[in-house]
Amino acid sequence: MVGRVLVLLLLVAVLAAGGILWFDYLNIIDAKAVLSPLSRYIGLQGRSQPKTAPDADLNLDAERLAVRLEALDLLKMEVNTREKDLDSRDGEIEQKAQELEQRQKELDEREDSLRRQREDAENRDRNIEQNARNLNGMPPERAVGIMSAMDDQDVIDVLRKSEELAQAAGSTSLVPYWLSLMDPKRAAELQRKMAGKPQSLR
Repeated sequence: MVGRVLVLLLLVAVLAAGGILWFDYLNIIDAKAVLSPLSRYIGLQGRSQPKTAPDADLNLDAERLAVRLEALDLLKMEVNTREKDLDSRDGEIEQKAQELEQRQKELDEREDSLRRQREDAENRDRNIEQNARNLNGMPPERAVGIMSAMDDQDVIDVLRKSEELAQAAGSTSLVPYWLSLMDPKRAAELQRKMAGKPQSLR
């Protein structure tokens, strides 16, 4: 009878010790202070609960809220980083658009300049042709008098155009006769320039 009682008491002690150790492992109670001699004897270190204020209660909702707030902060940081990247890309795109616009403007200006030069050249050609026709219709002495007041390049252009018109019409050119009526020095200078620079003095 005594043996059974001892066995039951030993069984209760084992179950109680096991329950305390299990609750300590689950971090429900702190068994370190209660079983410190026994734990040191068997080499087991009990888990201690984090120290909290006596009036502090565990609040799972508050912990969940803190985790969600931390996740929102991380998400906000990621969004801010992406916004900065997008702003940087927008700046690069805008800079490239401005460069393309500037290049297009330069091309337009060049095109306008070339068109004006072509128009000026066409107007000059028309004027030279008209002058040549007018001089061909005048008496040679009067035509030579007019050419004497013109620049050498203008006279050369008129003489060349007169020859072209005569060749196109199949008639005799008045250029040799005009040169014969001019001052010999100037006639020689004009012929020299025409032979040396047949296209233009410039």
